[in-house]
Amino acid sequence: MERVVPNALVRPQSQTSAFGTTRSTHFSRTMPHLVPFEPHPLLVLDQVAPSANKLRIGPRIGPCENHDKEIDGALNMQYLTRRRFISTLSTAAASLLMTHRLRASDEPGSTRRLGIAFVGLGNYATNELAPAVRLSRRWRIAGVVTGNRAKGLSWATHDKFPERNVFDYANMGELMHCPEIDVVYVVTPNGLHAEHTIAAAKAGKHVICEKPMATSIQECDAMIEACNAMDRRLLIGYRLHYEPDNIEFARMARERVFGNFTRTSGANGFDMAMDRSAKNFWRLNRRLAGGGPLMDMGVYVIQASCTAKAEAPPVSVIASFGKVTRPRLFSQVEQSVDWTMEFGDGSTAQCSTSYAAQVSRFRADGEKGWAEFVYPAFYYDKPVLTTSRGPVNLPAVNQQLAQLDAMAMEISTGAASLAPATMGRRDVSIITAVYEAARSGRRVAVV
Repeated sequence: MERVVPNALVRPQSQTSAFGTTRSTHFSRTMPHLVPFEPHPLLVLDQVAPSANKLRIGPRIGPCENHDKEIDGALNMQYLTRRRFISTLSTAAASLLMTHRLRASDEPGSTRRLGIAFVGLGNYATNELAPAVRLSRRWRIAGVVTGNRAKGLSWATHDKFPERNVFDYANMGELMHCPEIDVVYVVTPNGLHAEHTIAAAKAGKHVICEKPMATSIQECDAMIEACNAMDRRLLIGYRLHYEPDNIEFARMARERVFGNFTRTSGANGFDMAMDRSAKNFWRLNRRLAGGGPLMDMGVYVIQASCTAKAEAPPVSVIASFGKVTRPRLFSQVEQSVDWTMEFGDGSTAQCSTSYAAQVSRFRADGEKGWAEFVYPAFYYDKPVLTTSRGPVNLPAVNQQLAQLDAMAMEISTGAASLAPATMGRRDVSIITAVYEAARSGRRVAVV
């Protein structure tokens, strides 16, 4: 399968740049017995202009999507429960919104760039997602939702969309009158994901929601129901599902290249410095974050553990909170947590996450060998995947661009997503069980 690789995406580890078309066979010669990497069909990416040949891989510190999400103007928004959503979704509004359902962007094979609006203009939207959209030939920034209108107007000027497409959190319903916006990307704190996703769905927009999907299973169900009611797609921003090394690891697990993975172990976290800015950080606010590092960094370990089992969920978990060494900082959320996931076939996953340790690793041991992501396994840096048969040499990519371009194809063609809402709900159900197990000291079933 021939793959056109964007100048901005690919850089072999041994070189500073590599341009043009390349064959999608990137294994080291030490692994001739493994089949060559073939990307997911939706990852056949577009060529971009040579002037855009900058590769964004870092940073190592603060390495998570939710870093510095915009919360200005969002703190006073009330949660929109499932019951409230159902009671307020009128038949008239649904009929009006459904007239937009068959726009050109929804038609299979459409080549029109999808218009995207970011909900929340914090660090991740500003410095990771927006630059990726500007490199893409499948997307264009068509609007923003922000509590800071001046910031929104500066985006309108930079990305050349009309000022009327700058919305406030309180008037997201007006998105229904903006046909230029096809997709809304929710990048606000975890505790606001459900409210903003439901508002976007009611306005007739497809939604990409950052991880974790929500702070409770009930919120996940309300989000899914809202999108289903409007026949809109809901995808979760799991960027690593579109990253080549992780795609290859998923294939190894699915095809049992090393037999059944019977034991995995992983950890992910970073050291949150105790200073004035950290003390007021939304991550440490239980209402906004939903929890501590488990919600933020631990979800990566959950993801990798389930990938090792071909996306099968665990049946039960046991867990314990770590010692709190910084009580002034971690008064509302946990500092760290360790947990074990138990799968139906007897396999186990030993997991850990922390806001007081710089760690990022994952290993899966199988009946016929092993596969391992060494540090940094889950950050924006190029993952390093090695196995008992030798190293895996795949290209470095702009992870946000790879994710967004693939999701554009998933939305435009109606193809099954690599990161569907059902996966996000699965992970929230696991997180819920881990918290219950850590609080109770008992084994808890995952439902």
